[in-house]
Amino acid sequence: MDTLSKNIIRHLQIDFPLCSRPYQQTASRLGITEDILLTQLRDLLDNKILSRFGPLYHAERLGGGLTLAALRAAEHEFDAVADYVNSLPEVAHNYAREHELNMWFVIATEKPEDIARVINKIHLHTGLPVYDFPKQKEYYLGLKLNPDGQAAESFAVNTLKKNQTSASLESFDRLLIQATQAGLALCAQPYQEVANQIGSDENSVIQRLQTMLEQGMIRRIGVVPNHYKLGYCSNGMTVWDVKDDVVDALGQQVGQLDFVSHCYRRPRHLPKWPYNLFAMVHARSHEEIQQQIEKIKTLLGAHNQQHDVLFSRKILKKTGLRFS
Repeated sequence: MDTLSKNIIRHLQIDFPLCSRPYQQTASRLGITEDILLTQLRDLLDNKILSRFGPLYHAERLGGGLTLAALRAAEHEFDAVADYVNSLPEVAHNYAREHELNMWFVIATEKPEDIARVINKIHLHTGLPVYDFPKQKEYYLGLKLNPDGQAAESFAVNTLKKNQTSASLESFDRLLIQATQAGLALCAQPYQEVANQIGSDENSVIQRLQTMLEQGMIRRIGVVPNHYKLGYCSNGMTVWDVKDDVVDALGQQVGQLDFVSHCYRRPRHLPKWPYNLFAMVHARSHEEIQQQIEKIKTLLGAHNQQHDVLFSRKILKKTGLRFS
């Protein structure tokens, strides 16, 4: 990857401008022209180095539902099950992982009660038990991937605070989400393009996106790199069995480790699944992941009763929130 592409990825993961000519402003910051930036972004998207580019919406903050689910598919039926799961618009991410539960996917719905409906739909179609791991507490979410071989950096993104309540969507918000959930247009005035699609004006679009960002309805606006393409070939979901009376305090500490991108408390499913603390880590090798695991293990000390790591084998699907 050339130096310019690396700089674009490095600078556009957060804080994409909310103004009439955001690409021009970003290009100026990078010391290039707007046309060059747009061309480079098209190439990065076409070559799958970027998964998407635009606002990343917070399903729960929008009044919707969000959960992590898993199932076990036998090898001979794995592809067929994955195809069905991936066909559901409510499934945002899907990963094959090295574990008895070998398929893990994120479900995002417009209404919280729809989560159970989607899980039941998958169960009825596949005949397989589906394990639901809703987020009980969020300790940390944020990761900046470096395209030049350096370690990944963590950065905070908008999260749902303890005393925040979910918002109710206005009709304008729904139109705005539908127009931007797949990404922003690669043109001189992307927000004007959105305004044209939804019958509004550029300033109203920009102001509402700014408000949604401030209120946590949007986590961030920027590029989403494909971590495999950047050399982060080892993706480990580390899971830990921590006593309930100390898991929140320790989860906060684990979430502050600079190599942790996601950290949550989720329910156990005994006896099959004894783990309640989930911490996602990314590195360039399994060996580096093991070093990170040792650091978490040291931090947890005697409170760690058992743990495991589920390495990802393949990205099966990766999109953002989809509202119909």
